[in-house]
Amino acid sequence: MATPAPPRWDRKMQQRLARGEEAALGELYDRYASLVHNLAHRVLDDDEAADLITREVFGYIWENPDDYDPKHGSLRSWIAALTQSQAVHRLRQYASRGRSTPTEVEARVREANTAARADFIVTSMPAPLRDALELAYRERLDYRDAAEGLGVSADESRRRLRLGLQLLSTAMEPADAQQIRPLEARDAGDPFDPRGQTRRGRP
Repeated sequence: MATPAPPRWDRKMQQRLARGEEAALGELYDRYASLVHNLAHRVLDDDEAADLITREVFGYIWENPDDYDPKHGSLRSWIAALTQSQAVHRLRQYASRGRSTPTEVEARVREANTAARADFIVTSMPAPLRDALELAYRERLDYRDAAEGLGVSADESRRRLRLGLQLLSTAMEPADAQQIRPLEARDAGDPFDPRGQTRRGRP
């Protein structure tokens, strides 16, 4: 899981992108490309389509770095929201061409939205709660064993797990966050390969 970078890193990255530093785009791609591809694949269940979304998202970021507002959250969260919006847009486009039924599409959209909210909640929650959840679910430890890994008492480990689960349960609730428009509605331009030619310039 690509966790959010420190706020100072996010701001500096935005400034470098705004100056047209292609090295900055490469660093951003290395850090978050797997996140973008995985989120897109979760929605579309197709490697080629996820590759296309990845190119579109990083192309949009390269052309529009000022669209990111650090006051509204981490750069990671913004990138994830762009990806989710564009992937859902593509999924509905495919459905309109008869590749899936409307019912199937909406079921996948709901599932993907829930997973995206859960991902956002986990990466945004305080590190002590996130660490407790990761030990419990990734390492399959109970709260007593997790306490040892966290270096806290069993009661504190149980408290952190309970709070983390309470936050995570809100992922099942309807999202109130502002909806992000698909990239096509923002004139994202041609698909982009961060390791090749860009529309701003040439490496």
